[in-house]
Amino acid sequence: MAGRQVLRRDFLKTAGLGTVGLALSCLLPGCESGQERPSILFITADDMNWDSLGVTGCKVPDITPNIDRLASEGLRFTHAHVNIAVCQPCRESILTGRYPHNNGALGFDPIRADVPTLNEQLHRAGYMNGILGKTGHYKPPVKFCWDFKIHRKELLNGRDPDLYSRFTKAFLSRAKVAQKPFFLHVNSHDPHRPFEKARKKSKYPILRAYRPREVAVPGFLPDIPKVRQEVAWYFNSVHRCDETVGKVLRALEESGLAGNTLVLFMSDHGMAFPFAKTNCYLNSTRTPLIVRWPGRCTPGTVDREHLVSGVDIMPTLLEAAGLNRTKGLEGRSFCPLLLGRKYEGCGTVFTVFNRTAKRRDYPMRCIMTRKHAYIYNPWSDGKTVFRNESQAGLTMKAMMKAAAQDRCIAERVKLFLYRVPEEFYDLEKDPDALHNLVKKSGCRERVRRMRLKLLEKMKSTSDPLLGRFKEFCSGH
Repeated sequence: MAGRQVLRRDFLKTAGLGTVGLALSCLLPGCESGQERPSILFITADDMNWDSLGVTGCKVPDITPNIDRLASEGLRFTHAHVNIAVCQPCRESILTGRYPHNNGALGFDPIRADVPTLNEQLHRAGYMNGILGKTGHYKPPVKFCWDFKIHRKELLNGRDPDLYSRFTKAFLSRAKVAQKPFFLHVNSHDPHRPFEKARKKSKYPILRAYRPREVAVPGFLPDIPKVRQEVAWYFNSVHRCDETVGKVLRALEESGLAGNTLVLFMSDHGMAFPFAKTNCYLNSTRTPLIVRWPGRCTPGTVDREHLVSGVDIMPTLLEAAGLNRTKGLEGRSFCPLLLGRKYEGCGTVFTVFNRTAKRRDYPMRCIMTRKHAYIYNPWSDGKTVFRNESQAGLTMKAMMKAAAQDRCIAERVKLFLYRVPEEFYDLEKDPDALHNLVKKSGCRERVRRMRLKLLEKMKSTSDPLLGRFKEFCSGH
C-alpha cells in the first residue's frame, strides 16, 4: 500500500507546473485530451507460461512477488494472447501491429522495409528509445531506432538482475538530461532455456533453488520424475526473471519518473516445453498481460471479459502517447479498457505459427474464443515429424521413454510429433488441450462455425494459406 501511495504522489507531482516530469513530456493529447504524453516501460519475460505467476494462480512458493505487486498496482488481463509463439516473430509482430505474414517476418526474419514500427513513430514524436536484451530479435536494426542498446552478453546473457538495474538507471538518467519522454524495452532472457539448475558452479546469480516436490507440473505434461525435475529448473529461472522485473521497477521509482510512465509487462509466449512454445495451443499464446498507468488504470483491477492480443499493443501505445494510427495496423487499441471505459471488443483471437529457428516449416492457424479453440495444421500428413526447441532437455526424452509403458503418454507423444489436420478444444473444461473433440458428433456444428471464423480471419488478413484452407474446408 505504501508503494502505491508513493506512485500516486509521483504522478501528482508530474501533473504540476515546474516539475521534472513536465519537462520530460510533451503537452500533446494522450488518451485523455490535455494530459501529458507518457513515457513507456515495456517489459517482456522470455518463454514464461501465463500461469507461472503467483497472481495467475501458480502455487510454487514465493515465485513472483515483484510481478504480483505490479499487478496489484494496475490492470491485468486474463484473456491476452500473443499472435505467434516464438521469440523474434512475436516481438516483431507486437512492434509492427501486424501479423507475421503481413510484416514479412514469418520466422526469424527481418520485417519489410515499408512496414512502420512503433519505434519509428515514437522517435518522430521526440521519444528516446532504449532496449535491454534480445537486441538481435528486431531486424533490420534501422527500423527500430534504438538510441540506447544493451546486448545480452552485457547483461550476463540476460540473466543478471543487478545489471538490468544498472543499465535501466543509466538510460533513465540520459532521458532526464535530454528532457525527453522515453520508450524503454526491457527483455529478460529468463526463463528461456538453458534453465537455472542451481549448481554450485553456476555462472549466473542463483536467487532461489526449487526442489521438484515444491513445483506444480503443468496439466499438459505428464507428472513423471524427470519432467518434474526440469519444471523445477524452469521455476528457478522464473523467480530470477521476477527479480529482474523488480530491480527495473525500483530503478524507475528511484528516478522520480514512475508517475508519468506507463508500464506494460507480458511474456512473449509459453514455456519451452512440448505443447506450449512454437505451437498454437492456449498454453502457447496466452500471456500474463499487466498494465500500470498511474492516475489512469485503476489499481488491482482484472479484465476477465475482453480478448486482446499482441497486434493490439502498438495501436494502444500510440493512442496512449497521443499519436495517430499508422497505415496497415491490424490490431485495435484497447486504451479505453485502461481508462475503465466501455469497449466493444472482438470475441476472437487469431494466432499463427510458420517456422522454427532452424527454418523448418510447420504452418499452423488457430482461432480462439474464451470457450473454444480450433487449430488447422496443414503440414500434418501422418509422416512429417515435428521438431522444435521444446524437445531439448529432459522432458521430451522422458515422455518418449515413458511412452513404452504408458498408453496415455504414448498418445500424447504421437500427437505432438505428427499432429492431425485439425483440432478442436473446449477451453473451459480442457484448457490444457488434452481431448481433441473435432470428431465428436456433438461438436460438429461448433467445429463448422469455428472453421468459418478462421476462414473469415484468413481472408481479412490475406493469409497465404487461405487457398489451402478453402480446399480443406470444401472437403469437410
